[in-house]
Amino acid sequence: MERIKPRTLSGFMELLPARQTQFERMLETLRTTYALYGFTPLDTPVIESAEILLAKGGGETEKQIYRFTKGTATWPFGLHLTVPLAKYVALHYGDLAFPFRRYQIGKVYRGERAQRGRFREFYQCDIDVIGDGKLDVSNEAEIPAIIYQASPPWGWNGSKSG
Repeated sequence: MERIKPRTLSGFMELLPARQTQFERMLETLRTTYALYGFTPLDTPVIESAEILLAKGGGETEKQIYRFTKGTATWPFGLHLTVPLAKYVALHYGDLAFPFRRYQIGKVYRGERAQRGRFREFYQCDIDVIGDGKLDVSNEAEIPAIIYQASPPWGWNGSKSG
């Protein structure tokens, strides 16, 4: 019987406990900072309809999404590249208060060759303000303040495993 050598897939990150603890502190700093500015958390499914994913970009996006196959059938959905926020707002428009301020932190995926500092699976931290009409310019002006306040003092560099 052939022995299988354990390995992490190329482009995917695994952290040892000390780095994972540091990473969790960074995520908590982001969540706290986003909340201070009135952003609420949002979590959407990691699997999205390919039709929805491809509606925005098509060509380049189509090359980067993962598709699922079972036998010879390809399922018409993939792991999302970025948050399907437009779909969420369209589905829940009547239930949201505008301007809708949300943040989402989660793993996202891109189906391309892994490179240094460019993973296939990675965390994305988004903040968005969605208006129902014209938004005040102050919404854009606060973004640099949020970035500054959330800047990591510990020098996180997620490009290394371990």
